[in-house]
Amino acid sequence: MNAAAQSPRLDGATLVLTRVDGGALARRARRLGATCVSVPGLALRMNADPAVAAALRSRARFDDWIFSSPAAVQFAHRLAAPLRLRNVRVFALGAGTRAALARHGIEALAPGGRGDSESLLALPTLADVRGRRIAVVGAPGGRDLIAPALRARGAEVEPVHVHERLRPRLTRRHFDALAAARDPLLLLVSSGEALGNLIALLPGTLLQRLHAQGVVVSSERLAALARAAGFVDVSIADSAAPGDLLAAAARRLARHRL
Repeated sequence: MNAAAQSPRLDGATLVLTRVDGGALARRARRLGATCVSVPGLALRMNADPAVAAALRSRARFDDWIFSSPAAVQFAHRLAAPLRLRNVRVFALGAGTRAALARHGIEALAPGGRGDSESLLALPTLADVRGRRIAVVGAPGGRDLIAPALRARGAEVEPVHVHERLRPRLTRRHFDALAAARDPLLLLVSSGEALGNLIALLPGTLLQRLHAQGVVVSSERLAALARAAGFVDVSIADSAAPGDLLAAAARRLARHRL
């Protein structure tokens, strides 16, 4: 059964959503009774370099394609529509990315569980990649674990940067919405970079308020970052999938209502 379907209700809670593409997450949260405030931790910009579009269209150039996020799929499609990948292996970093590819008629292998870089690299089909040419579609920066690991296994890896991640431009509208939000607040975070941006950009009074509330993160690594940044009430979801984040938020809310 879907994790969100098993979740207790979120009535009365305010979820602070940090994803750029948080619309689907917000809709699911509202169906569970939550109020949502969007405070994006990242901004995304497409890479318009013609060489990137050319790499996407040179499908015979690679044996395997790895897409790092739903945004990577979206921008790749915008740069080289229609996005057709046939007679090659396609991998997705998680279930959300696999679903994004499926919407373009592309079947992809994806790890179960957390859907992170380590899970992807543990797939048996990527254990022996010696001599294979692999495209990693995404943005520069981030953790950058996949390409070095695959090169160490003997693959030829080429990053295809279809977009870049930037600091968001938060405005008074974001700050006022957060200041007016009702307790209990639950901050949902699935990116260390987004968390760092929010810590740098939020006014001190708003950041202090979030420190005093709960934060739901998608991994142990993010939990450590959140605690180091001053968050005390940290809950860890099973993965970054929307259903898992909402299930963790609901469990945290239920514990504090006992």
